[in-house]
Amino acid sequence: MTMTDQTVRAWNILGEDLAPSQAAPAPDQRWDFDGGFALVYLANSRFGLAKPVIFADGFNSGPSNPDAMWEHLERREYAMATALRERGSDLIMLGYTERSAAIQDNANVAIACISRAIADRRGNEPLVAGGFSMGGLVTRYALAKMEQRRQDHQTAVYFSWDSPHRGAWIPISLQAMAHYLKDQDGVTEMSDYINSPAARELLRWHIDTVTADTDPDPLRAVFLEELERYGSWPQRPLKLGLANGSGQGNGLQINAGAEMLKATGLLHPYRTTTLYAQARGDDKLVAHLKRQRITNPPPAVERHTSGLPEADAAPGGTLRSFGIARDNLAALGAVECPHEWVSFVPTVSAVAIRDIDQQQDLYANVATLPPDESDLDEFKCASDNQEHSLVTPELADWLLARLPK
Repeated sequence: MTMTDQTVRAWNILGEDLAPSQAAPAPDQRWDFDGGFALVYLANSRFGLAKPVIFADGFNSGPSNPDAMWEHLERREYAMATALRERGSDLIMLGYTERSAAIQDNANVAIACISRAIADRRGNEPLVAGGFSMGGLVTRYALAKMEQRRQDHQTAVYFSWDSPHRGAWIPISLQAMAHYLKDQDGVTEMSDYINSPAARELLRWHIDTVTADTDPDPLRAVFLEELERYGSWPQRPLKLGLANGSGQGNGLQINAGAEMLKATGLLHPYRTTTLYAQARGDDKLVAHLKRQRITNPPPAVERHTSGLPEADAAPGGTLRSFGIARDNLAALGAVECPHEWVSFVPTVSAVAIRDIDQQQDLYANVATLPPDESDLDEFKCASDNQEHSLVTPELADWLLARLPK
């Protein structure tokens, strides 16, 4: 194979769905909606639906995967599905036909699910509704919209698990590389993923081409304006937030401007391409992008940023974004990757406190701040920075203790 005919295969920048060790158990009920579905696992089939707890799926591409959703909840560090049912709660896993659709569209699925739970519930126990990552924003929007429209959602507790209330972070270097691969080799999937409606709404800084400005996407502005019209937050439920990031202001061990990924293989089609950790200040180099060709090689493209904080290393729920890129690019030659994991949902974003635009806020020691600075009623941060939306005993026990008895 020559340098000219090597091609890069697309990969998911945020990672693939969890590989299930086995399929999810058959639900007691399945509800199908326009744009999504819900799988219902009853605490006691003789009593029917009595104490509904809705867990909404998060962001990715394609339809929600029930097996991966169950794996996430039940088969990693904490058996959350079992714990819920042992305490008498009925688990409802809410999924979408397209996870990358606009948050507003999937919020309509959540509204349908909440309405169905109310209609099917025996007795008058209040609902609990929330979700992982984007699922926390989907249910936040849904409950706020129902209140604004005077629809009784009968929900006592709303929760979000590592949800980006102040915005999420995908390194501009990785966004630029996704668009560059599309331009040079027609690898469209990653660029399309970054430019999906949900990604454009979730990301605090977004670029739709290699050279675009790093402003929030207009779709994000529309989403936030709509949310504000609905009161920004549901007012009736107790609002709980969980963060997989440290609440002590401890960031990741990544130096600003450090090399994060570099293609070094002699025959690698992207040899010398280098991605750097985000640095503060103006005109900071974050990506050197180069497609090697024997004839008519294109000039290198360098991507710079201005006015951004050191978001790669921020305290928060993390993703193995650069490690995934390394694994895929290494199929074509040697690739160095000193830092595989970066922040995805900063802690302050997950607990809705301050903002993520300024370095001092992004790295704030949340534990020392007045709790009433948060938009949430209560929140819990992890002891240290963990994988985004990971279900741990520390966080799960805290949430379970606050659900209706």
